[in-house]
Amino acid sequence: MDSVYSVSEITGEIKQLLEEEFYSLSVIGEISNFKDHISGHWYFSLKDSDAAINCTMWRGNNSRVFFTPQNGMKIIAKGRITVYPPRGNYQLDVISMQPAGEGELQAAFERLKKQLAKEGLFDEEFKKSIPQFPKKIGIITGGKSAAIQDMLTTAQRRYPLVEIVFIPTKVQGKGAAEEIVRNIKRLNDDKNIDVIIIGRGGGSLEDLWAFNEEIVARAVFNSRIPIISGVGHEIDFTIADFVADIRAATPTAAMELATPDKIEIYSYLKSFNNRVKNIILEGLIDRKSEVDSLIGSYGFRIPESKIKTKIQLLDHLNYKISNLINNKINNLNGKISLFSKIIESADVQKMLKKGYSIIKQNGKFISRSGSLDISKKFNIKFYDNEVEIK
Repeated sequence: MDSVYSVSEITGEIKQLLEEEFYSLSVIGEISNFKDHISGHWYFSLKDSDAAINCTMWRGNNSRVFFTPQNGMKIIAKGRITVYPPRGNYQLDVISMQPAGEGELQAAFERLKKQLAKEGLFDEEFKKSIPQFPKKIGIITGGKSAAIQDMLTTAQRRYPLVEIVFIPTKVQGKGAAEEIVRNIKRLNDDKNIDVIIIGRGGGSLEDLWAFNEEIVARAVFNSRIPIISGVGHEIDFTIADFVADIRAATPTAAMELATPDKIEIYSYLKSFNNRVKNIILEGLIDRKSEVDSLIGSYGFRIPESKIKTKIQLLDHLNYKISNLINNKINNLNGKISLFSKIIESADVQKMLKKGYSIIKQNGKFISRSGSLDISKKFNIKFYDNEVEIK
């Protein structure tokens, strides 16, 4: 008689058999129904044209995966078969995963690129302009990378006035995309940042994958501060390059796009100074010609002629007044001279000197004989003396 198993017993037997037989294996398949649970665990299926298998990848294991799995991506998952007794389901407990060749990463790249392009994240109408003379530049790149040294050297050489805010950031491997997103948001919280550069040196598609993650693309698109993407070398393109406001071939080129060249500024200022000086000189010459023309015009000559006429009239009046005054003075001088002679001729002393005498009685001059009272005393004044007669 065949053995009779309870459901739990047969499930336990199957669980032991499968888990011992398939303790470590690799499975290739296409991801479907991918779910990143709030707990941090991943749940998905691997399928091919004929079958599918449920998969679980715990948070501790998926933290080492450098890319975010996407539906349709073909991967190689390494793990073990486990059985979930309450449902009697078997599943693949994934320990690690990798794309099934670089072509899968490229296919995932193209799928995300197509999706974001359809949403408009690459459209020119959303591109922000880069300020010509930034005061403060934020940089997101590896802490000890050659990229940061090249960018700092370039900034010092081209535009030493600019202030650099550098946030050392993981740019490769698991967690790099999340850290890039956090630091983009952190720089956006600084109201004084004028432009952000995100970048790193060159590498394989896998090395640059953090810049192909959807969360990075959306963080770049949503940044209120313009972003320059300088990832890899000239031949490398990432999703971040397409979303960024400007794409630079290298981190050094990104800093060159972000900063003006001080030599060009000096040259511009010198040229500007010469142009302004020439414009001012030409303007002065033109204005002088206009002024000379105006001064020499009939309209300006009329006031000048009137002024000269008035001056001439003033001179004539001044001459006339001077003559009148001189004539008046001469007439007065003549009268004064005449009066002086009259006065001089009537001088008593001169008359007395000629032999005349004057009689005074009671303090009065006696000019008529009838006025003299000979019975009283009187004085006779001579030139040299005065005699009293009693």
